[in-house]
Amino acid sequence: MIVSAAMPTQPGKISKRTTAVGLAAAVLLSGAGLTLAAPEASAEPSNYRFDFGNGPVEDGYTGVSATHAYSPETRYGFNTPEHMVDVPAKGTGAGSDAVRFLQFGTKSANTFNVDLKEGLYKVTVTLGDTSRASIAAEGVFQEMNLTGNGATASFELPVLDGQLNLLVTEGKVGTAFTLSALEIEKVSRHPEMDPTIWVGGDSTVASYYPLESSVQGGWGQMLPQYVDPEEFDVRNMATGGQIARGFRNDGQLEAILQYIKPGDLFLLEMGINDTAAKNATTEAEFKEIMRDMVRQVAATGATPVLVTPQGRATDFVDGVHTSVNRWYRNSTVALAQEEGVHLVDLNVLASAYFTEIGPEATLALFMAGDTLHPNRAGATELARLVVEDLARQGLPAGSD
Repeated sequence: MIVSAAMPTQPGKISKRTTAVGLAAAVLLSGAGLTLAAPEASAEPSNYRFDFGNGPVEDGYTGVSATHAYSPETRYGFNTPEHMVDVPAKGTGAGSDAVRFLQFGTKSANTFNVDLKEGLYKVTVTLGDTSRASIAAEGVFQEMNLTGNGATASFELPVLDGQLNLLVTEGKVGTAFTLSALEIEKVSRHPEMDPTIWVGGDSTVASYYPLESSVQGGWGQMLPQYVDPEEFDVRNMATGGQIARGFRNDGQLEAILQYIKPGDLFLLEMGINDTAAKNATTEAEFKEIMRDMVRQVAATGATPVLVTPQGRATDFVDGVHTSVNRWYRNSTVALAQEEGVHLVDLNVLASAYFTEIGPEATLALFMAGDTLHPNRAGATELARLVVEDLARQGLPAGSD
């Protein structure tokens, strides 16, 4: 449970609960009488709960309006409050209001800053009203494309320089990027991330919100239920519509390379969107971009694993499901052999499973009227197939 920081409510916000504030002074006995000792400086907190916006402050939270500039005295605040604005939100409690970032981007200086001692922290973010937005911290993406008003996500990251710098940024051009609540909990004084399974991919892999109840699902979203949390964290960096070039060049791979380490796995599935004419990626170009990503990850000491995309729900001929010639699969298979890296041939594994359950049951695993994108149940089955094949290959990803 996250403990609220003992900090004053930000002026300009209305507190739901008024508390008398006093200073406890030690009484010292001296030969001539009583003397009051000066109170000790407050220790730097490591746990916080922030409620953003100019509405009422939820109990147990510290209120922060858009005008609150960072200062060493409060130890938190916006780096450039002139680029922030208070906005309403449709949620409840801490989610009933928010702040909007008018300037954004993973390298933007328009961040919310919190002084933190060196260590590993769990960060939980709740957005305001926004159709799709990503979370950046420490200059790189942390969570990708949170969808829907009030979307919530949690992640762990090391703080090495004494301050967390966080903002909400592009998930979809033209949308509002808003933040309703932020919780920070210190996990360890050692700034070292747990072993992690990093996931890259497209809309069939991506996460959908609310994470616990979304109708649509990606297998990267469902992967944690098959992974022992004592052994691995899972960080899903997949996004809808993504291609190999975009994943490499536009910040997702950069974020992974900042944190990935020996003992981590990197699961990479691409190809569906790369084959679309609008993305102008030849199969040869696709293969070399994928090779570059595999080599960059392997150079960190982590283990890259290539994954082929599953086929469409309707890829049945005479009761047999197959889609082996789709989406540059052959180049992915060849690349795994050439680079000597692991391959999860989900294309073939999913086809075998779909053949086993039949066309009608297969169609029930996909979104209504959509033969490509799995629903929550379908994504769960795909995640199971991925983890079972990792275990078959001796990679320590599955739970007992």
